Amino acid sequence: MTRILPGILAMAAIVVASNILVQFLFGQWLTWGAFTYPLAFLVTDVMNRVYGPGPARKVVFAGFVVGVACSFVGTRIVGEFGPLVTLRIAMGSGLAFLAAQMLDVAIFDRLRAGRWWRAPLVSTLVGSSIDTAIFFTIAFSAALSFLEPGNDVSWANEVLPLLGAGPVVPLWVSLAVADWLVKLSLALVALVPFRIIVAKLVPQVA
Repeated sequence: MTRILPGILAMAAIVVASNILVQFLFGQWLTWGAFTYPLAFLVTDVMNRVYGPGPARKVVFAGFVVGVACSFVGTRIVGEFGPLVTLRIAMGSGLAFLAAQMLDVAIFDRLRAGRWWRAPLVSTLVGSSIDTAIFFTIAFSAALSFLEPGNDVSWANEVLPLLGAGPVVPLWVSLAVADWLVKLSLALVALVPFRIIVAKLVPQVA
């Protein structure tokens, strides 16, 4: 457990920071949390490359526990429009994180024998896509209003042009697409620190 403690601490820090920064808007379609949360995939992939899928899953589970704790605290903090974290957001966040990160671990392990960049890039792209789809659908789709009848998500289902210029869709779809595009961009950028960190850690593993 000691060897993966830095990974656990890094994952916990990312989850906590993202839960705080998601409260602050960046432009019309994003929050600041959109720029920190994707780093969780970097941590998972580094742990997977250096220590293998088993330890990587332990790091993911630690991040999941921290995320659940953050959501619990958020449901107890009441802001101007109600609790900072609704039940649907808590459910979407937890399920999206666990499903996406575990899928990331599995895909990375399947591709680990290929070119060094293929496993982290493909696993992160797929995991990020699943994460976005699960979270925004559970948290905001009108079709799932039965999950929390008392939570009014009509604001998220207001019909507007996609990202202000595309076809007409519910607002939450634009939010999801913007979030997804940031994740895809950071998946490419993260290849640089991934390469550097792994190069420094691998000699210590043997």
